[in-house]
Amino acid sequence: DTVAPIMELNWIGWVTVLASALLIGITKTGIPGIGILAIILLANVMPARLSTGLILPVLIVGDIVAIIYYRRHAVWKHLGPLLPWALAGIVPGYYLLGTVTDAQFRPIIGGIALVLIVLQHIHSRFTTETPSFIQSWYFAAIMGVLAGITTMMANAAGPIMTVYLLAMRLPKHEFIGTGAWYYIIVNCTKVPFSADLGLINPASLKINLIMAPMVVLGALLGVLILKRVPQKYFTTAAEILAAAAAAKLLLGI
Repeated sequence: DTVAPIMELNWIGWVTVLASALLIGITKTGIPGIGILAIILLANVMPARLSTGLILPVLIVGDIVAIIYYRRHAVWKHLGPLLPWALAGIVPGYYLLGTVTDAQFRPIIGGIALVLIVLQHIHSRFTTETPSFIQSWYFAAIMGVLAGITTMMANAAGPIMTVYLLAMRLPKHEFIGTGAWYYIIVNCTKVPFSADLGLINPASLKINLIMAPMVVLGALLGVLILKRVPQKYFTTAAEILAAAAAAKLLLGI
């Protein structure tokens, strides 16, 4: 019974679960990457497999709020080339779950993401021009497949997607709006795969109902935060949090 380990949590465990839901909401509409703290918190109170089943539905709740607020800010010329590859990456990610362990996969993606983040940071400090390869179809293909595989296996596509959106040099509202459409399409596509693996089930959905109000509250807080954060600090925070998420994957912590 998936729900049993959750129902046996003490009050500190429940506070942790609800705080994680709040952070997931904030990351969806305000500070991209802060959701890594939610994953770390959940890892301290429940098994990783269980947390994976809980996170996906609440991510979708946050995605819905993000789309409501930022639907007009999506930049489809950047999203369109990425989505087909990301959706295609979900399929190998589904099959890799049965052959590659989480411990083997996460450091690879973490290392790739960390290198990309460092390169992106260095480049942005020396020029305002976007390299031609970043605007090419194969850059979108590589990033999309990596994001699709990673999100299916570990709900950890955040660093990859952040690198892609930063490379497109999007203003903060376009960054969030474009990401919101990407995440809701990909996350909804993952639902039947996750259900087939038993990661989402009636028991886990009961817990999602408890977490959902905190996700909505966090998303509303995120909207207020984004209005007050200057573009420079938004970009810096996105880079730092993406690097932290990548480092977590690389080091396995």
